[in-house]
Order: sequence, then structure tokens, then C-alpha cells
Amino acid sequence: MTTLRPSPVDAVRSTKDTKGGKGTDTRRPTRWNRHRELWLGLIGLLAVFVAWQLTVELGLVDPSFTSSPLGAIGSLVDSVRTGEVWPPVGATLASVGIGMAITLVVGIPVGLVIGRTPVLYGLTEQMISIMYAVPFVVFLPIIIFWFGIGGEARIVIVVWSALFPLLINVVAGGRNLDPDYLRVSQVFCASRLRTLWSIALPATLPYILAGVRQAVGRALVGAIVAELFMGTDGLGYVVQLETANFDMDAAMAAIGIIAVVAIVLTRGVAYLERRLTFWSVAD
Repeated sequence: MTTLRPSPVDAVRSTKDTKGGKGTDTRRPTRWNRHRELWLGLIGLLAVFVAWQLTVELGLVDPSFTSSPLGAIGSLVDSVRTGEVWPPVGATLASVGIGMAITLVVGIPVGLVIGRTPVLYGLTEQMISIMYAVPFVVFLPIIIFWFGIGGEARIVIVVWSALFPLLINVVAGGRNLDPDYLRVSQVFCASRLRTLWSIALPATLPYILAGVRQAVGRALVGAIVAELFMGTDGLGYVVQLETANFDMDAAMAAIGIIAVVAIVLTRGVAYLERRLTFWSVAD
């Protein structure tokens, strides 16, 4: 009886692979590779600021109407030092927070029910798509006529702008539910409500968090637009007021704060999405 043995060439290749030869890369990722997108984003942003400052220094634009990076940063430092920046930031975040809370409470269960009910999906699919596609700004006169120009109207605009992207994602998650999960609920004779709570909700979590990430950005846009048109506080109101007073440095500083808030909110939700739905990522 003959015994098959590996050839010397195969034995050498196997030894090289186990010792970290060409077949495997045992090098640890450098700091640049780990945060490559962040570094590239910072470099791109710095290049824009440098080009912007050069246009001002060379007299290509009038800083009285366009501001400059150094002027905006100086105005931002002054507002932080005096504490003037915090009330507008708090007002905007309050509008976004209240609007998002209402959006989550309404959008997630309604989206699950629509996604798991074919008749409701057929009745509402076109309307949800239309409301998502039509800019909510065109409804501002109607909202002002119904709710006035107070805080309630701003909350309505935030909810209006954030609800439909969340609904679209949750409905898609409910419709794409794994059939095996439904078979398990049938085996255990789970009720419809129990199936939605214990099976559909956890299974659609990736869709829900993806919708929340989109909804947060839309909610901030809605809050800023509402403050521009009908606000007496908030970052949008500060931009409108400082622009009307031709204080472009303060206006650009407020716009910079809005950008930072947007990045923090969207990146925060994206971080939660990665942490909570790691199991849904294919190998």
C-alpha cells in the first residue's frame, strides 16, 4: 500500500505560508491606512480653506460680502469665548431632538406595519414616494397658515422632512424580511403583534438605522430652513440676521457650526449602525 506524501516544493510553499510569506500579509495597518478617509477629508478641507483665503488676500473677492476663513474662525472664537454661540446651538438641537423623537416613535412602527401588510403598502407606497420627492419647502406657506410661526411649526417642519426617508427604509426592511424568521414565528404560533416586536423589529434594524442616518440629516436641514423663515432663535436665524447686518464673518461662523453639527449627528448614527448591525455585514 503506497502513502501519498507532499512533494518538496509543496512542503516549502506550506512552510512559507505559515511563516508569513507571500501568501499572507502579517503587516499591521499603519495609522494612515486606519484613518485614510479622515486624513484625506481633512486635507481636502484644508485645501479649500487655503484657496478661499488666497482669493481674499489677492483681492479676487470682497471679504465684506464673502468673509474669509481667518475672519470666520476669529468670529467663532469670540462667540465661544463670550458664550453667545450656545443658545442658538441649543435651540437648533432642541428642535432636531424633539422632531427626531416624534419621527422615530411614529415612523418605525408605522413603517413595519406597512411593510408587512401588502394592502397598506399598495395604498401608501405612491404617496410616501411623492412626499419624499417633493421638497418640503413648498409646503411652508401651508404649514405657517396652519400652525403659525412659533415653535410648533418648526417641529412640524422637522418631522415632515425626516419622516419619509425613515419610512421608506423601514418599509423596505419589513418587505425584505427573511422568510425563515417568519417560519419560526409560525412554528411557535406567535401573534402578529409578537412577530412584529420580536422578529420584524430586530431583523430590520439595519434598515432602521440606515433610515435614521438619512432622517437626521434631513431633520437638521428642516430645522435650519424653519429658523431662516420663521425663527427668532437657532443657528438658521443667526445666519439670516448676521447676513442682513452684513456681518459675513459671524454668518460664516454660524454656517461652520451647522456643518460641524451635521457631521457629528450623521457620523454618530453611522457609528451606532456599525456597532449594532455588525452581524448583518457579509463576510
